Amino acid sequence: MHNLSPILQNHKVILRPLQQSDEELLWPIAQEKELWIYGLKDLSIKENLSQYIKSALADRADGNCAVWTIIDVTSGKIAGCTRLAEISWKDERGQIGWTWIGKEFQGSGLNKAMKYEILKYGFEVLGLNRIELKADERNIQSRKAILKLGATEEGTLRQHLKIHDGFIRNSVFYSILKSEWPEVKAKIKSGFD
Repeated sequence: MHNLSPILQNHKVILRPLQQSDEELLWPIAQEKELWIYGLKDLSIKENLSQYIKSALADRADGNCAVWTIIDVTSGKIAGCTRLAEISWKDERGQIGWTWIGKEFQGSGLNKAMKYEILKYGFEVLGLNRIELKADERNIQSRKAILKLGATEEGTLRQHLKIHDGFIRNSVFYSILKSEWPEVKAKIKSGFD
């Protein structure tokens, strides 16, 4: 069984394993309504945030998810939450997602630094062969960020997921393969050193 509760860090970000007590620390960020425009759940509702954390911790306990609280090194502030989830050990793959970062940290390079650590952990520690990312087709900001990482766009699943407001979204899928990781790693690292 792998340790799915590591602390990952670099000079920009600390990813600390999520705990139920983080709910109070994450609550102020969850109040930023624009974070949930494309969200499957609206975590600005207290019960939803609580359930979200419980569910993430249960998935980690089941051995198919690593979930972190994001801390911005520069300010020392809690910045949000992210996961490497839907891990299939048999298929050697997982998916980075469920990421939400407060407005003040967006565009700061925090997301790239964080994705770098999660990809490195997934490929180099867990031995995954494929790491997926997906985004709502309408979420241009997320889609651009995923492509900037060096992920390959694979296609769109039409009417794939129903989000919190009832809209059934199209999901655009991306991936990075283990064979591509050395090149992607060098590219990302040069972007935030």
